[in-house]
Amino acid sequence: MTSRTDLPLTDVACCAPLTRVPLTAADASALAQTLKAIADPTRLRLLSMVAAHEGGEACVCDLTEPLGLTQPTISHHLRVLVDAGLLTRDKRGVWAYFTLVPGALDSLAAVLSSQDPAVVTA
Repeated sequence: MTSRTDLPLTDVACCAPLTRVPLTAADASALAQTLKAIADPTRLRLLSMVAAHEGGEACVCDLTEPLGLTQPTISHHLRVLVDAGLLTRDKRGVWAYFTLVPGALDSLAAVLSSQDPAVVTA
């Protein structure tokens, strides 16, 4: 049986040093929530549709028919995206209009591509 003291020590010179600070537990948790929000194909399509819509904003009524889903289902998915900080909601009378949060997807891309470790969307 090998004791812990008999195991070879790792040669520190062989290990590559970190080139940036890794995510903190809080940042990783926030990023995981954002990734969870966009991990659904319907929500990805909704983000794409809102971004592609004239003026960069869309009403729930504009999104139900193209997706073939009911208004409550679309509203649920949009709420998840708002809660993740990817969309904003503007209530106008009985209608709610949604727009992409400026820079939210850019910040997400930067974190995933290691360009800017300090930027994490909540």
